[in-house]
Amino acid sequence: MSHRAGNTGPRTLAFVESPVQLLNVLEWAHAHADTLGAGLTLVVLSPIDPMSRGQLRRMAELARDDGHEVRWEEARGGAAAPFQTIGGLAGLLRRADRIVLGDPFSRYVQLLLTITKARDLVVVDDGTATMEFVAQLARGERLVRWHRKGGRPGPRDLVFAPVSSAARKRLTPSAHRRVEIFSSMPMEETPDGVTVTANTFAWTRDRFGPPRITKGADMVGTSLVETGVVDGDRYLEAVSSLAKAHGATRYFAHRRESAEKLHRLAVETGLEVVRPDLPLELIARRGPIGRTILSFPSTVVHTLPLALSGTEVRVAVCDIDPAWLTENASPRAQGFLSGVTGTARDVHRLSAVTAV
Repeated sequence: MSHRAGNTGPRTLAFVESPVQLLNVLEWAHAHADTLGAGLTLVVLSPIDPMSRGQLRRMAELARDDGHEVRWEEARGGAAAPFQTIGGLAGLLRRADRIVLGDPFSRYVQLLLTITKARDLVVVDDGTATMEFVAQLARGERLVRWHRKGGRPGPRDLVFAPVSSAARKRLTPSAHRRVEIFSSMPMEETPDGVTVTANTFAWTRDRFGPPRITKGADMVGTSLVETGVVDGDRYLEAVSSLAKAHGATRYFAHRRESAEKLHRLAVETGLEVVRPDLPLELIARRGPIGRTILSFPSTVVHTLPLALSGTEVRVAVCDIDPAWLTENASPRAQGFLSGVTGTARDVHRLSAVTAV
């Protein structure tokens, strides 16, 4: 269904910085097709890493196929790029009636929120971070990513604090502002006045599949090593043990996993490392995919059961052993990761594997 500009109704402007955010904007637009109005302008604030850029290019094609306007911004292409990007978007921001965003923790997005006067704000999933965002908003806390929570604010955090505070106020419902959270994540605390709409991945199921299912198992990678939460050696040992125990043959890499780690993983485990060209929800739905999908605590333990609803694929999640955490891991890390696993629906829970 096309939503090209020219129809009556609100003007919607969406900002995304990752392929998953773009996917969830498309899911939101599909769920709100009757009220989308004058169409959706989707602004990609392009990251630097090649894998994310490649997936975003593919997702942008799907968005255009659905009739949405896509604007690609080289938002990190040099020191002057942020100023040029924000300056070029100022007019669109002021005219927009509704803003859709995927990462309320993003400093880029927080800066953009200080410009807009939109009465409707929508937050779509940016993975498990959405769970932490909702909890922090409900408690009136400053916005801090879960893997950094508990640490002391750095100089840049202190300088940016007024902008972050202003963004949090913009994301708080008022008599003049409506806030919606469109999510597939479980919400233990819901901020007063916020509308929560369930993301069921209906667009994904309509566009792709059902997949061909193979007899083996596939593994899903995580960036917990890259974010400094889990020790690299312990992670590779756990992957090796899990693959042997369940007969996994493929490892779907997270877009943020380093090339060095993936090379070592392939050599030491014998797994075929696959670098997906689309978010895993679409890859799995398109198939072929293993009858069992093995994962550590991450977004996919919540999203894959929805995307694969109606199939015979089983999602199994392996707990993170506290011994795997690095010395620099946030004090919040273990509890948050346990919560990600414990709140997942329609998954089989595995205890932490023993290192070989």
